[in-house]
Amino acid sequence: MSDIALGLAALGRPAYINLGREDALPAHRDVDAMRAACHEVLDAAYAAGVRRVDAARSYGRAEEFLAQWLAERGHRDVRVSSKWGYEYVADWRPDAEVHEVKEHSVARFTRQWGETEALLGHHVELYEVHSLTDDSPLFGDLELLAALGALRDSGVRLGFSTSGPRQADTVRRALELEMEGRRLFEAVQSTWNVLEPSAGAALAWAHETGAEVFVKEGLANGRLAVDPPARVRELAEKHDVGPDAIALAAVRAQPWADVVLSGAASAGQLHANLKAREVDLDPDELDLAEDPGGYWATRAALPWA
Repeated sequence: MSDIALGLAALGRPAYINLGREDALPAHRDVDAMRAACHEVLDAAYAAGVRRVDAARSYGRAEEFLAQWLAERGHRDVRVSSKWGYEYVADWRPDAEVHEVKEHSVARFTRQWGETEALLGHHVELYEVHSLTDDSPLFGDLELLAALGALRDSGVRLGFSTSGPRQADTVRRALELEMEGRRLFEAVQSTWNVLEPSAGAALAWAHETGAEVFVKEGLANGRLAVDPPARVRELAEKHDVGPDAIALAAVRAQPWADVVLSGAASAGQLHANLKAREVDLDPDELDLAEDPGGYWATRAALPWA
């Protein structure tokens, strides 16, 4: 079965779009409070056997919090992935009009890799393009591709994350990129859940070709935990777990899913998520797919809170 990793999107900044996050976090979300909350969840994850953590430059201070935690705890067996491309611009304001801005350029890659390396250094085993789309300028930017190739050749594995209704096209196009006769990207992180499974065939192909497949947003940004469909509730009662565990168990049931991300915002949410390990589902047991366009429109309308 797939590994479970902890994603820090909800723990590195005071506002995010995940539903069900509000009561899990400190009432007063200053930097010190969020750092303590992040470290508490990291401690709980480590104690539960989770050894993979996913961050990004745009997750507020997530890389900083993670670096401090690694230094204080002295753990040497934690596998870290992070991402570049988005920049956090909200200045720690939950009510900011804009929270992050995307730019896939060699200048941003060079600067953000330098920032990530300064904080996390040798802990980073995978560095990903954040939210790559099939129309990204990256595909035609030879200078950027050369810079990425140089980082790959230095020993850092490269990957990319995807979002939107055209994820499958992006997965196939990006995994066909080569530099000096070698595949540029070795991993992909995509959204897949029982409401939005449209990238499944492309992710299965990616897995078959040797790419490591990470699945994000298995809870549909909290929708499947806060307001689950009736069938999810039924299975949760049957297996005596929460609907979040059923949603993540459905992801883990996919034979191509190598790593499944938990976006838990508290130790309690994490432990509830990890009960997915105790649930065996068939890969096609939940047929709840929404229209991809409608799904992504709903996601885009979620409030930052």
